Amino acid sequence: MSAGPSATSGPIAPAIEGIKLSKAFGGVQALAGASFSASRGEVHALVGENGAGKSTLIKILGGRLRPDAGQVRLAGANVQIASPDAAHGHGVWTVFQELTLLPWMTVAENLLIRREPRGTLRLIDRARMAEQADAVLAGLGIHHIDPRALVEDLSLAQRQIVEIVRVIVQDPDVLLLDEPTSSLGENEVEWLFGLIRDLRRGNKCIIFTSHRWNEITDVADRITIFRNGGELGTFAEIDETRAVTLMTGQQVDAFYPERPPLEAARPLLQVRGLTGPGVSELSLTLRAGEILGVGGLAGHGHRELFFSLFGAAPISGGEILVNGRRVRISSPRDAIGLGIALVPEDRKTEGLILPMSVGTNLTLAILPQLSALGIISRNREGRAARNMVSKLKIRTPGLRNPVQQLSGGNQQKVLLARWLLADSHILLLYDVTRGVDVATKHEIYELMTRLVREGRGVLFYSSDAEELAHLSHRVLVMREGHVAAELEGPGITAEDIVSAAVREATSLVD
Repeated sequence: MSAGPSATSGPIAPAIEGIKLSKAFGGVQALAGASFSASRGEVHALVGENGAGKSTLIKILGGRLRPDAGQVRLAGANVQIASPDAAHGHGVWTVFQELTLLPWMTVAENLLIRREPRGTLRLIDRARMAEQADAVLAGLGIHHIDPRALVEDLSLAQRQIVEIVRVIVQDPDVLLLDEPTSSLGENEVEWLFGLIRDLRRGNKCIIFTSHRWNEITDVADRITIFRNGGELGTFAEIDETRAVTLMTGQQVDAFYPERPPLEAARPLLQVRGLTGPGVSELSLTLRAGEILGVGGLAGHGHRELFFSLFGAAPISGGEILVNGRRVRISSPRDAIGLGIALVPEDRKTEGLILPMSVGTNLTLAILPQLSALGIISRNREGRAARNMVSKLKIRTPGLRNPVQQLSGGNQQKVLLARWLLADSHILLLYDVTRGVDVATKHEIYELMTRLVREGRGVLFYSSDAEELAHLSHRVLVMREGHVAAELEGPGITAEDIVSAAVREATSLVD
């Protein structure tokens, strides 16, 4: 754990407090009399399963939601934070998990919104705006993001960085960070943690949520654990096993399940000399019953590989074989027809249709099987959806509820269930545990191992090297669009993967 708040003389009221806060959404009690406090000069972590109440608490403190009951205090004084602007007036700023940038505007326009430099006739001076934004980014050590670029053209990680910068430049007294690292790579996380430590030294109060325990212990001074809308306690020191038990209410003896043995199985997917945007002469083989990991530093073609195999990105060269037969994949429809499924990194924009119901999102890939003469059988659709809700333990008030009302972990389960309903045998899982709580991660790990025991193949990219090391039979490390190293054997470590990502191409076999 990090060093705690600096000592001061005399009692000082917490920088921010929530006193017996409650909030319900329909029949779901998101917060149930939860209390919490954090001090200046402190990084305070909130941990718990998806749906435990952490994000709801942050939205109340940041003015996005009003509590049904309870009180918010700043520096010991009761306050009413009825809107984000009201929170900003009190020096409270939030970086939300759901990005709030305006995608059709440039990076500079997003960073300087309401503070645009103006020239003659009070018109916005766009040249000066780009210069000022560039200076802001450079001042925070960011040199790879063009201030003139449209936000919609940035990667998810770059958009997250711009979101963070937009808040940091406001010089907040209380900074609320709701899973800010979920879409960041290792180097970007180090950059963010450097900023957080600078803010702590400046006597700011930082409230931080993450589902990665190593990040929590790296940066937090104290940890408050939530379950079922209430706080279970605040700790200066607690180990992961004890924390997981408190969060879930059950003992988890082995966080990572045992890998099924990999026999000399037939190839399910073979890629030979694949070339296209972001990938170059890339080859791989995925066998039945195998979890084949894909790792390496961010931005080296992982995403392009997965989208190309799903028909969502163009291919200019090479060949793909499924079950030993050469195939042409020009669209996701082609991929689905071949038994290939993709769970993308950004489930909200690339996987789910948020306003539509849980049931509809579950059955989208099998509607032809549920239809006769073009009419969907609602009874068959309902049975199929209910079976998957039960099988994957998806927490939802009902099949008709919009999928956007579900927690992040349960949304991810809906995506996985969709492809299980489609009986897909080649699963492309791209950062599938990003933004997912520890209990749901464990369920996803168990599901992955169960699927490969059934003879399916899993191509698995993760930004977490520990996940890759513990779950994969082999790991392909990518650099500049091709496979730079192949690691094989039960002795793979996270250090092996990181080391291979930054050195010259090699092949390591245990």
